[in-house]
Amino acid sequence: MAAFADLSQPGDDGPLLRQSIEGCLSAQIGAGGLAPDEMTVLLSELETPLSNLQRAYRDGTLPHLRIAEETRDLDDAEAAMARLCEGARTIVFLGTGGSSLGGETLAQLSGWNIPGASDPAKRSRPRTRFYSNLDGSTLAGALATLDLATTRFVVTSKSGGTPETLSQAVAALGAMRRAGLETHIPRQFLAISDPATAGKTSGLRALAGRFGIPVLDHPPGIGGRFSVLSIVGLMPAIARGLDVRAVRQGANAVIRSMMVAKHPGDFTPAVGAAVAVGLARLRGVRVNVMMPYADRLARFGAWYVQLWAESLGKGGAGTTPVACLGPLDQHSQLQLFMDGPPEHYLTIIRTATGGQGPVLDADLATTAGIGFMGDRSIGDLVAAQSHAVPEALMRAGRPVRTIDLEKLDPTTLGALLMGAMIETILAARLFGVDAFDQPAVELAKTLTRERLSTTG
Repeated sequence: MAAFADLSQPGDDGPLLRQSIEGCLSAQIGAGGLAPDEMTVLLSELETPLSNLQRAYRDGTLPHLRIAEETRDLDDAEAAMARLCEGARTIVFLGTGGSSLGGETLAQLSGWNIPGASDPAKRSRPRTRFYSNLDGSTLAGALATLDLATTRFVVTSKSGGTPETLSQAVAALGAMRRAGLETHIPRQFLAISDPATAGKTSGLRALAGRFGIPVLDHPPGIGGRFSVLSIVGLMPAIARGLDVRAVRQGANAVIRSMMVAKHPGDFTPAVGAAVAVGLARLRGVRVNVMMPYADRLARFGAWYVQLWAESLGKGGAGTTPVACLGPLDQHSQLQLFMDGPPEHYLTIIRTATGGQGPVLDADLATTAGIGFMGDRSIGDLVAAQSHAVPEALMRAGRPVRTIDLEKLDPTTLGALLMGAMIETILAARLFGVDAFDQPAVELAKTLTRERLSTTG
């Protein structure tokens, strides 16, 4: 196992991403890092789980691993979005948790509200809004200020019974009726939910049937937090004009890398899982910090937090994920990470920012006391910071992993998303938990319904 690992795609000029765990090893950071023999044991524990994933891909028993190869659902989704966008100025996405965070992550890559200055196609697209957190005041304000005649709604609930999402949908449908637009509902709404089963109709499908709202099938074997590469996550990307086939192409590069791996040490996500679990198990590192240095990856951090927390936090196992954003959180949390309790493990995601953004006038920079920035771009400063921070963490003996993206585009983001999901699945195997259930969350849902049923 090397400290550095590339994840490449055949035919590319360079790797999609490069992972370095050098800052997590004892040779670099001393007692806070993992020793070679410890990494050997951890990776050996992943031999069977990796082999099982390879088998699951071959026999199709884990649809998460096959979704990147699908194309038929993309044709249907693009056609549905094209119909929905006719005459639209705003598209509102209603959903929560995994039904929203993946879509937000992909939409942010394209820019969900600010049209591309040099792309006429993007300038002509409807604006997109996400209402993923249920707040009565926020929803009331939105429904009161939106031009409902030119607004479209995409309602996503895997089960079709999520109370928060159904409440949003009912409120929007009620607003449409009060505005005299009930007959427009079939062409202004779209639903995404699990396929109907014999003798069972979900709340969302019942609403769709009553109003004639078209419904796209959610892949039944893929849970919400793993659905980013399905139409659940890709529908907002389509709305923003992102190349969703390129997203899946990048994800598929990870699958191909997995299928040719002879040992977990040859597979980047397996190495990442071994490091995260090893630091927790052997060094008491209980906080997993995801810190990209790019605004367009901010929602990736939020998506990752749900993925890691809900997949691993069971039976006393797991670590606490924290989403940060660089360079912003250098000024709010880096002090804790470097000098607080030694329980934080950071992943720094870097993009090639050198030369990007405004170039600062040398005389003004000198007057401002930042002469070192004269004739340099904003991206130069961000690049320097994104390299200085991991170096500082290593000097402080704090574990840090870096992931360098060749470029921030749909293909690379697809690889990053698939890599994170497989890393989480493998980490679950090391923790001895099921990555795909969430028993504690189900209990909270039950108690919520009971409370509403017994109170006036």
